[in-house]
Amino acid sequence: MNRIEHIGIAVNSIEVAGDVYAKLLNTGVYKIEEVISEGVKTAFLQSGPNKIELLEATNADSPIAKFIAKKGEGIHHIAFDVTDIKAEMERLKAEGFILLNEEPKPGADNKLVCFVHPKSANGVLVELCQEVQ
Repeated sequence: MNRIEHIGIAVNSIEVAGDVYAKLLNTGVYKIEEVISEGVKTAFLQSGPNKIELLEATNADSPIAKFIAKKGEGIHHIAFDVTDIKAEMERLKAEGFILLNEEPKPGADNKLVCFVHPKSANGVLVELCQEVQ
């Protein structure tokens, strides 16, 4: 793993939360996009090398809607940049981690992604991200 790519925060409204984080980080949202397959709208902010991804559910069955219903708004996941997502997935499986995806899938911000089950990472949802070439 190369570095922390971003921290994902589940929110009720990326508009409202975007304003809060824009003030907090003294920078604006630079990208908003929808990941239809996940039922989520995302907004990204960057401060120096650090990125925050705000996640708003687009339907009641989405993982973000379920997360907010159970835990409320807050930190949803931590994402790590990887050079070779398939190799990293194999390495983690060999180490005994439970992956939520068998294959990398398209994610936001031009990334291939895979999630590591929180049960195998001390209660933290971990996302692997590889830049799509």
